[in-house]
Amino acid sequence: MGIPVSLRESLHDPLFWARYTFAAEDGPGADRLGALEDLLDEEDDDDDDDDDGRDSAVNVTFDVGGGQLILLEVDIPLDRYELGIIGPGSAEFAGLGWDDLAHWHPYALRWSELDLICRAIAVGDPLLSHPGVPMAMLCRFAAVFEDDGVDAAVAAVDAAYAALRPQGWDGYWPSGADWLERADFRGEKVVWHRDEAGNLWAEQGDDHDATFYSTRVTPPEKTEEPFFPHTRLRDLLAAAATTVATGSRR
Repeated sequence: MGIPVSLRESLHDPLFWARYTFAAEDGPGADRLGALEDLLDEEDDDDDDDDDGRDSAVNVTFDVGGGQLILLEVDIPLDRYELGIIGPGSAEFAGLGWDDLAHWHPYALRWSELDLICRAIAVGDPLLSHPGVPMAMLCRFAAVFEDDGVDAAVAAVDAAYAALRPQGWDGYWPSGADWLERADFRGEKVVWHRDEAGNLWAEQGDDHDATFYSTRVTPPEKTEEPFFPHTRLRDLLAAAATTVATGSRR
């Protein structure tokens, strides 16, 4: 399991999730923080006092099979999270999206793609059962649209969070409804296109309330920055599908 030891215990900590989901920054769930607000303020003061210039980010890697890895960079102090792919035989990172409080472009995955990736990660690793840690951490990079089973998606995200909730804890904890508040693009004029190779990219029309911030908005032949690694994602999804179908990550 590619979750650093320094992060594993945090996965059961409401303070971690309040920061990770941006509830601590008035995001969805902020109205349920209660007494955690004072603890978050104290934590911020401690971070300011302890700032010594060291890199605050940690990397989480999830194996979907076929040498394909999803890499998530987690930087809690800077409120920044980046998702990408590392392919077989190469350390080169292909960025899919990032989420922060300044210029976010998180929406890299369709719901069905996230579900497939999480199912592939769970194959052969009981510590990463589905829905669980991978979905709880990666769902911020997925969105839902008119053709998705949204009720089932929300239930899966809710179950992923619930699997990490400490026994007996009745204070703030993230929920599937919180996720949907940021991830719901039904009725927001987002149209998906598919080419002959199977690559998908989105286009958003005018007259919408929520802007679809994503780098997955250009076809594969476009090369100007920011561009989306269509082929790399297609290869990763193919590997994940093989893993799920065969029950093996080889």
